[in-house]
Amino acid sequence: MAPKNSDGSRQLDLTQLRTFLTVYRAGSLTEAARRLGLAQPTVTGQIRALEQQLDRQLFERLPRGVVPTAVAADLAARISAPLDELALVADRDAAAPTEPVHLGGPAEMLAVRILPVLAPLVADGVRLRVTPGLADDLLDGLRAGRFDLVLSAVRPRGRSVLAAPLMDEEFVLVGAPAWRARVGALGPDDAAAALDGVPLISYAEDVPILRRYWRHVFRQRLTTQPALVVPDLRAVLAAAVAGAGVTVVPRYLCADELRTGALVALLEPEEPPINTGFIAQRANTTLRPEVTRVRDAIRHAAREW
Repeated sequence: MAPKNSDGSRQLDLTQLRTFLTVYRAGSLTEAARRLGLAQPTVTGQIRALEQQLDRQLFERLPRGVVPTAVAADLAARISAPLDELALVADRDAAAPTEPVHLGGPAEMLAVRILPVLAPLVADGVRLRVTPGLADDLLDGLRAGRFDLVLSAVRPRGRSVLAAPLMDEEFVLVGAPAWRARVGALGPDDAAAALDGVPLISYAEDVPILRRYWRHVFRQRLTTQPALVVPDLRAVLAAAVAGAGVTVVPRYLCADELRTGALVALLEPEEPPINTGFIAQRANTTLRPEVTRVRDAIRHAAREW
C-alpha cells in the first residue's frame, strides 16, 4: 500500500508516475512498454492503479494507442520537469545513453536536406534513428508512438497529430540536354504535345508527381504510362541525368544538376506546382529535450529553404 502524506492522502508512486509519463509521451501502451523494458500488462496495471488512486481516468483507449484526458495533460505538466531532471541525474550516474530520437520522412528529403542539418547534433551526442517511408505509413507510426517526429509531404489529419508548415517545394520538369534538343523550346500550350512519345520516369506506377504537373501546368490529364518506375526520387534523378527520359522532381533535389547543366528545365511556367511539407508530432505530448533540439534545428534550417 502506498504511504500516506501528513494530511492522510496517499503518496503517488514514483514508478507509476514514470510509467504514466512514458505512456503520455509515447501515445501507446505498447510503445511505452518497449521504452521502459516492461511487459505491456505491467504497464497497463500501473496505469490502472494510478487511475484508481487518483479516482480519475487518465487515458482513453483507442484501437491504435491511447489519448490523454485533460486530467492526464494537467498531471504531465506538473510532473514532467521534475521527473526529467531526476532521469538526467540517474542517467549521468549510470552513464546510460539517452533514448534515441525517432524521425521519419521521405527518403530523398532526409538524405539531401535533413541529415546534413542534424549532423552537428549527432556529433554533439544526440542519438538518432531515421526511417524513410511514405507519408501515410509514417503518420500512422507517429500516432502509434513509433516516431517522435515525422516529416510529411501531406497535411496530417485528426486531432492526435500537431503539424506545422516546414517548407514549400517547387516541382520542375527536367531532362538531359539531349531532350531539350529533341523537343525544342516548350511553351505551356504546346509542351504536352511536344512531349508525346518521350519516355517518362516516375517513382510510382500511378505517376503522382507527373500527373499533378500535367494537371496544374498543362490543364489536362496525363494518360501516358511511365517508361521507368523506381521508388526513390534520387534514382529517378540519376536516370534523368543518364538520359533515360523526362521527369518532374522537386527543384531542391535537382538544383546542383541544373546548375552544372547535367539537367535542363524543359519548361518554366509562371506558376509551377508547389507542395507544402510539414513537420509533425503527437498532440498533447511533452517532447523530450533531444526531440525538441532536433525539431528546432530542422525548423531553423527550413527558414532558408
